[in-house]
Amino acid sequence: MNDATLDHEAIIVGAGFGGMGAAIELMRQGVADIAILEREDDLGGTWHVNHYPGLAVDIASVTYSYSFEPNPNWSRLFAPGAELKGYARHVADKYGVGKHMEFGVVVERAEWDDDAGRWTVHTADGRTRTAKYLVTATGFLSQPYTPDFPGIDAFAGDIIHTTAWQDGYDFAGKRAAVIGTGATAVQLIPEIAKTARRLTVFQRTPIWVVPKVDFPIPAVVRRLFGAVPATQKAARAVNTSLLEMLMVFGVLHYRQAKPGNRLAALLAKTHMRVQVRDKRTREQLTPSYDFGCKRPTFSNTYFPVFNRPDVDLETSSIVRVEPDGIVVDGEKKIGVDTLVLATGFNLWDVNFPAFQIVGREGRDLGKWWRDGRFQAYEGVAVPHFPNFLTLNSPYSYSGLSYFTTIEGQMRHIARLFSELRRRDADRFEVTERANTEYLDESTRRLADSVFYAGDCSTSRSYYFNQHGEATLLRPQATLSTLREMESFPLDDYVYG
Repeated sequence: MNDATLDHEAIIVGAGFGGMGAAIELMRQGVADIAILEREDDLGGTWHVNHYPGLAVDIASVTYSYSFEPNPNWSRLFAPGAELKGYARHVADKYGVGKHMEFGVVVERAEWDDDAGRWTVHTADGRTRTAKYLVTATGFLSQPYTPDFPGIDAFAGDIIHTTAWQDGYDFAGKRAAVIGTGATAVQLIPEIAKTARRLTVFQRTPIWVVPKVDFPIPAVVRRLFGAVPATQKAARAVNTSLLEMLMVFGVLHYRQAKPGNRLAALLAKTHMRVQVRDKRTREQLTPSYDFGCKRPTFSNTYFPVFNRPDVDLETSSIVRVEPDGIVVDGEKKIGVDTLVLATGFNLWDVNFPAFQIVGREGRDLGKWWRDGRFQAYEGVAVPHFPNFLTLNSPYSYSGLSYFTTIEGQMRHIARLFSELRRRDADRFEVTERANTEYLDESTRRLADSVFYAGDCSTSRSYYFNQHGEATLLRPQATLSTLREMESFPLDDYVYG
């Protein structure tokens, strides 16, 4: 292949933390000509798109960051969203990946040309770009879900999706409704309740909420982190270990460690009992599924909201939306001036992948996944898709911090591209054998998880795809994941 005919050596789709991590590692491996295509108008991924009131990390900031680029200046243990956006800008500038980014570029499809040995990427502006390597880093939660309630188009008030927040929006004097009680809603609802005349929270599925040990990080500690990085590294290790215990014993090894899962649920129930006065409300807020079936969250301000006389919890199903309100089962109508959609994201229908990707012999990735099983070797590679790495993919999410996943994938990229250089090759493709073995092993390990050994029937969890399989998480401890990502058998790929 004549590289002179290519527009770029590598194209990365997505300028969030995953895309930046991939770019940093590719540059370390000598891949210099990189284009990072981003549909939004700035970098940061979810931390650019989301800027609703109350936005903050739900993993302590010392862990929710690159281990190789610690930030000693977090203002709180759980940093607000604006600081994560600033951290993304800092990383892009320091590691030189910002200059490779192009914003407002919507990728519609990518096709592999086996004869030419290259990818052709088509964008919504009608352009095409070619590259030797393609990396998708479009995130797990990037395609917002908007429910199609009957009559919603006729609603006369304001409709705000949390991913399209109107900064400065004033709820004073308004009857507000929030649809959804996931992690985003848990952060947002207490903020709306501060000013709205009345707030109705429409809950379809309750969420497990545990206490949030959050506090401002004193200036003296921040100075210590900056002067002695080992101290921040130690803090990261402690927090990571606690999260690891929650993930491994509470979720992945549910069958063997069921008491640990029950203890986590008891902690959440006790937290709610202390904070919510009304018995009926506590019953409504208590999940009927096992802890870990869907991602739990941390908050000290969510439950107390339901003690307020101007906040209502509505658990009846929505029948339709009318111009001035919402009608639920029994034809009960609730007046609404502003409708907030905290309805999450569509992972399995439109996000895996986020655009059409056609590999060798015309295999359409999305169709192949949906017609068969969702799968990806080590959570990054797919047979019949040469020179392709998918960072947001089945069986890839490791641990509770996204950065664990990112850094594992960076290690995989480092090993793979080192082998390409050693062989003086420029093409790789994972074998069917290696992919099948990884899929079978992941399936076997997940049999012990809360998803299959526990009761998740009422969870409506985004962990489960349309086939009823929980194929999002990599069912391994973080340390073993990182070891395997940097030591996978090199003959699991073919090279050319």
